[in-house]
Amino acid sequence: MSDLLRVACVQMTSGPEKAANLEKAEQLVARAAATGADLVALPEKWNAIGTTEQLHAAAEPLEGGESVAAMASWARSHAITLVGGSISERREGREKLSNTSIAFGPDGEVLGVYRKIHLFDVEVGGNVYRESEAEEPGAEPVVVQGEGWPVGLTVCYDVRFPELYRILALEGAELVTVPAHFTTPTGKDHWHVLLRARAIENQYFVAAPAQVGETLPGKPAYGRSLIVDPWGIVVAQAPDEETVISAELDRARLREIREKLPSLRNRQADAYRWPTLA
Repeated sequence: MSDLLRVACVQMTSGPEKAANLEKAEQLVARAAATGADLVALPEKWNAIGTTEQLHAAAEPLEGGESVAAMASWARSHAITLVGGSISERREGREKLSNTSIAFGPDGEVLGVYRKIHLFDVEVGGNVYRESEAEEPGAEPVVVQGEGWPVGLTVCYDVRFPELYRILALEGAELVTVPAHFTTPTGKDHWHVLLRARAIENQYFVAAPAQVGETLPGKPAYGRSLIVDPWGIVVAQAPDEETVISAELDRARLREIREKLPSLRNRQADAYRWPTLA
């Protein structure tokens, strides 16, 4: 188990055409692996973004799904751990889809599956987003073991809910991935702040691969994929284009920060109470 981990984030502009997205993602994952990355992370809904109807058309089960098979193959062929951003998952007996992040080991085997808990039902910049029209929320946090590192899995809008990220820290996460499709209005004001805050308060690394550009007509994605260290320092940031960023993470850095500023140890768990709902 190495204390060093090279992480790469893929930034891309996905659309509704799954075949085109698969081809592009394959190239970008290969480019990421060529940086020497041990772990590569894709953005949210990298294989298909579109209307509710287009998401349903592109959705697939985990067993036998085209995108799942492709990700397993890429992990195996490049001998990397792959956090597959997220895809729209179709589950038997369920009307709505899940926004699902799947992690694969270097042998192509599934390390863990996380279904996005928090759905983006908001109005921003004059645009309305209703993820709940097509999707249902997940129910539990997930930490997987990748390259000897505990890795927490989250997706996009989750980043606004700090309790999830604290749970991942308490479950041992040293790196958390945040594949995203952030809007431009929220991105320019909140993206860096939220990701740095989650890293600082939980004293772990955060890797956030993002969608960029015109993924939906009139609703450009913010991009700016980031890798942040446990002190909140941005160690890598993507320009406004389809690309790959990477950085070497050092577990010694995390341990030093947690030792000198022991905020996780200084928690007073017995004093915290959820308010009684009216």
